[in-house]
Amino acid sequence: MKVICDRSALVEAFNLVGGVIATRTPKVVLQCIKLSARDGVLTLSGTDLEAALRFSTDRVEIEREGEALVPADKLGQICRESADSTLTIDVEDDKAVVRGADSRFTIYGYAPSEFPALVDASKLKPTFSVEAGQMRTLIERTLFATARENSRYAINGVLVKRTGKKIDMVATDGRRLAISRGTCATEDTDGEMQCIIPTKALNLLLKLTDPPDRTIYFSTVDSQIVFLFSDGDEDSTAGTMLVSNLVEGSFPPYEDVVPKDLDKKACFDVDTLISAVRRAALLTNEESKGVRLSFSGGQLTIQSRAPELGEAEITVPLTSYDGDDLTIGFNPNFITDALKRLDSPEMTLELQAPSKPGMIRSGPEFTYVLMPVSLA
Repeated sequence: MKVICDRSALVEAFNLVGGVIATRTPKVVLQCIKLSARDGVLTLSGTDLEAALRFSTDRVEIEREGEALVPADKLGQICRESADSTLTIDVEDDKAVVRGADSRFTIYGYAPSEFPALVDASKLKPTFSVEAGQMRTLIERTLFATARENSRYAINGVLVKRTGKKIDMVATDGRRLAISRGTCATEDTDGEMQCIIPTKALNLLLKLTDPPDRTIYFSTVDSQIVFLFSDGDEDSTAGTMLVSNLVEGSFPPYEDVVPKDLDKKACFDVDTLISAVRRAALLTNEESKGVRLSFSGGQLTIQSRAPELGEAEITVPLTSYDGDDLTIGFNPNFITDALKRLDSPEMTLELQAPSKPGMIRSGPEFTYVLMPVSLA
């Protein structure tokens, strides 16, 4: 195999595919990236056996078609550190020679046949599709609320629930719940699908949502989900492909968590509330991490207090408030995590009692439930 490739295109490819490659594993082939040069396209593939990513670039001149399997970290570092506009990669007998204007690197690789086989995209039948811009919003509004504890494996991912043209994504860590709703691009109005996608796969998918008008096709095979991508009339089976194992187990019955009888509603300017909560959080610590929200007289007062540290009080104007006076405590990070994901300049916080969960809404597309914290 011999190719002359645009260096910036190589760096982009390595930055994407490198996100899936295993860094700590006794299997050296999982620390490698597979290069395949065919039909005017250079394809790079990587996997850690839980997820796999295939990414192609046509910013290449192929002098000799072929394949190679080389250590990803070294080849990636060479591409990033080089100042050349193009690099030549010449592979023979599992040995890759990388040449620049004033440099020559020899990297010892492995037989390409040792690389694990990926899903054959040409045999897949997409279940449904979503525009990339829509997918980015769905992911950004849920991924932050996933659990980090491995012992709660079923909530270490995001639930994807498709019903006809509607798609919901749901995440929880047991203390908060994020629900984001969108619309499929597919014409099929009858299909259904439900699965839990790991956070790692969604972080990778998030990087592949540009341009926002590209189409992402969903397919499931065995216990895996496959994402294919198409820009315009491009064949989705031949280009970029992301594959991931699905999370095993059952997602909690999240519908039961969404409170129904919330009789107090406060409307805010999003930026104003973010600023106030962040400032109040400056005087919190691990022992006193909650902030006190007091609704009275048509305004909100946010207070925080930490022993041996100090206390803060900030007054926040309300766009509107409907309900009796109420004082409730929340983790400030949980509030700002949700508000940062909103596109609308205004949001609604719905409440019932100091010991009951609160709910943030921004139109019908986003619902966020958060548990209160005890205020000593």
